Amino acid sequence: MFPSGFAWGAATAAYQIEGGWDSDDKGPSIWDTFCHREGEEGRVFAAQNGDVSCNSYELWRKDLQCVQELGLTHYRMSLSWARLLPDGTTGTVNPKGVRYYNTVINDLVACNVSPMVTLYHFDLPQALQDRGGWKSPDMATLFDSYARFCFEEFGDRVKLWITINEPYVCAKLGHEDGSHAPGVKQPGVAAYLVGHNMLRAHARAWHSYDSLFRSKQNGAVSLALNSDWVEPLDPASAGDISAAERFLAFTLGWFAWPVFATGDYPPAMRSAVDAQSARLGYGGVDSRLPGFSEDEPALLGTADFFALNYYTSRKVRSRGGGAGGDGVSMKSDLDAEGVLDPSWPLCGVSWLAVVPRGLRNLLGYIKETFNNPAVYVTENGFSQVGAVEIDDVQRCRFYHDTIMEVAEAIEDGVRVRGYFAWSLLDNFEWADGFSVRFGLFHVDFSEDGRPRTMYRSGREYAKIIAKHRPGPNADKGKAEKLL
Repeated sequence: MFPSGFAWGAATAAYQIEGGWDSDDKGPSIWDTFCHREGEEGRVFAAQNGDVSCNSYELWRKDLQCVQELGLTHYRMSLSWARLLPDGTTGTVNPKGVRYYNTVINDLVACNVSPMVTLYHFDLPQALQDRGGWKSPDMATLFDSYARFCFEEFGDRVKLWITINEPYVCAKLGHEDGSHAPGVKQPGVAAYLVGHNMLRAHARAWHSYDSLFRSKQNGAVSLALNSDWVEPLDPASAGDISAAERFLAFTLGWFAWPVFATGDYPPAMRSAVDAQSARLGYGGVDSRLPGFSEDEPALLGTADFFALNYYTSRKVRSRGGGAGGDGVSMKSDLDAEGVLDPSWPLCGVSWLAVVPRGLRNLLGYIKETFNNPAVYVTENGFSQVGAVEIDDVQRCRFYHDTIMEVAEAIEDGVRVRGYFAWSLLDNFEWADGFSVRFGLFHVDFSEDGRPRTMYRSGREYAKIIAKHRPGPNADKGKAEKLL
């Protein structure tokens, strides 16, 4: 059912698990600032923060034990840019941060677990935010410098790299809605600029790896894109069909089309933004969604695999051209609305409907739309809210059903090369704080030692891995064998 060398993994992110927010010369990140900002209630559930979280900075060996208990072949982690480079530049390298990540990577490799390393998972150094953050065109060069530093320091052992995690979320929630750090609310303008600069940054980092490191390190580089699967609410409605196409263009397509398809934004996205700009009299017709310069490194082809974060699905209906009342905003540009099918069960949070078959559908769409790339499902999970159930039967069923859908996608001809559960541990879930739990291991945040206890779903996932994991003599860790 699964190809030889299939990656069985779990994922985490630095700010969500590490804690040690100001330990050992680490610089502050935008999430430190966002959580600590006084006088702005409601930014994060119960005013919680990631100052300690799972305390993985001090308790890494406990995490490693969890990785081993699951029998993972791969572990997806992220680096804290501000822990490595406190002011965001290579002029201020923090050797204690370098030592920490060397310890983590070396321990994983010693246990025959391949690290997949994300360079940027939402936690920009505050020093760079003070210089304009992702709205600044200079970020492409600054990110490239950071990426080169990481490739040089860790690339001899890391064969799978993610440059940027979920640029859509960084752009929209961080700069359109203001519900994520850095908390900017500039509807219809800032998110497009941020997304543009993230794509420029990714392209530069990929080209740097390709020209300077690939021949020596033999790894692979991509960026992780999140997307729901969407279908028209009324399959017989031309308006809903068009709305569903726009919905995908404004989410997955926003970043996948430039990298995997054409080198530019999806035509449906470009035409929608430009048309709405004209209707609202906003400057030049194309003044909000930037164009790519021929002087920049080319975007098309700057991914060695497709990294997909999938959680849920949506039915989409047209708003009938009535979105202009929202003024200049992504909502008015999109002119479509995603809704839940009432037959879909919810898990924990209101937005997270359980639709395993949506992953198979989305994988099929990626195969047909983006020339059948090798795909890693880099995040997928099921949340709990409220009373903790260690015997989490529903989550067990979710993982069984979802992994079966992945197997079916492989039978469909999709080149799926790995699956990473979100998350290894219960952790700080951004604006939801610790109220939402996705872990394969329960973490007791009320105790200083942050004890980890495997959920039943962790045990079931471990059984699935044991059934399919290659033998001890398998040749692991070579990315080219999976691409």
